[in-house]
Amino acid sequence: MFERLHGEPGSRLDAEPGKRANSLPRLALPRLAALAVAAFLAPTAHAANIDAATLNVDVAVVFAVDFSSSIDPKIADLQREGHAAALTSPEIIKAISQNYLGCIGVAYFEWSSPGHTRTVLPWTRICGLEDAKAAASVIRTNGDTGYLRRGRGGTSVSAAIDVGSLLLDQFPGNAMKKVIDISANGENNDGLPVQPSRQNAIAKGYTINAIAIPTDDEDPRQPLASYFAQSVIGGSQAFVISSAGPRDYITALRRKLVTEVSMNVDPHIAATGIQ
Repeated sequence: MFERLHGEPGSRLDAEPGKRANSLPRLALPRLAALAVAAFLAPTAHAANIDAATLNVDVAVVFAVDFSSSIDPKIADLQREGHAAALTSPEIIKAISQNYLGCIGVAYFEWSSPGHTRTVLPWTRICGLEDAKAAASVIRTNGDTGYLRRGRGGTSVSAAIDVGSLLLDQFPGNAMKKVIDISANGENNDGLPVQPSRQNAIAKGYTINAIAIPTDDEDPRQPLASYFAQSVIGGSQAFVISSAGPRDYITALRRKLVTEVSMNVDPHIAATGIQ
């Protein structure tokens, strides 16, 4: 279930096709998160007869990207291209190389209402630019375009945290730091309340960070970033950032990821945005 995308022979693990679970039925709430992550993990690659040490990384990051009905093509492009560009930026590659092991683990999934998740990038080991380019290519090719939004439902931040947390539980190696990285343009309005999911992830030692995408009609007295800061993020050195536009989103996401993957810097970013 861990895939390293790289040009070197033998670096890509055998992939086993599986069924995607884009629309799980609503079941008893205690079972919902477990079923969602089980469905998500079905199409991921698996490792066979591989030395466990080769799966170790400095940081494991789950990108949990909003693809609810409020995500139009413009925002979808922003998230998809922003993550791909951030992964391949010189700042990220340098930050990875300066860590202890020089590798990170990354997974990318899209979420909306409970039971609606989609695998874009399964667990992938990135140890340099070529790995990062291969991962970015998968995100660009398979990521949401925002054109087919019917039936996706609301915004369940709690479900995003639950799936991200369970994916980190299933990380097929060791990581010194584990992060759930949420990108969204709205508050939790579907599924379970956020706090139980948040507390569960924090109790496991995971950090929840977020990047808020303000809507055009956002109330300046109640910015989305403040909601994330108060109700969503948590764990060691957690932070939220906000973007003011397309260019700012890409810059913010790049700086955010540098902070997340770096083991040797002070990860301090203002909770209200990038200064």
